Amino acid sequence: QVQLVESGGGLVQAGGSLRLSCAASGFAFTLKTMGWYRQAPGKQRELVARITFDGSTNYAESVKGRFTISRDNAKNTVYLQMNSLKPEDTADYYCNTERFGRNVWGQGTQVTVSS
Repeated sequence: QVQLVESGGGLVQAGGSLRLSCAASGFAFTLKTMGWYRQAPGKQRELVARITFDGSTNYAESVKGRFTISRDNAKNTVYLQMNSLKPEDTADYYCNTERFGRNVWGQGTQVTVSS
């Protein structure tokens, strides 16, 4: 059974940091591109960061220089280190991969940044 389980969200003040984790199971994690997306209330889900199987990364312009995506293939886990958080980073954050042409999503973890 394919499963993505996010953790690490919470409430933080502007300028603070959080680290999100996504534990993956049920598929060949080491071969897959993994992504973090977010969805703020009333807005569409958007890509935050993505990391390929070999460690190449790309980021949304709004988070470049503040967020870092990484992966630990031994633990089947992908991380999102979020620094210098802003109120506009407030959203539900979702882990993502693709399997047989279909998106696979975790349940999400909520991040709230207070001003």
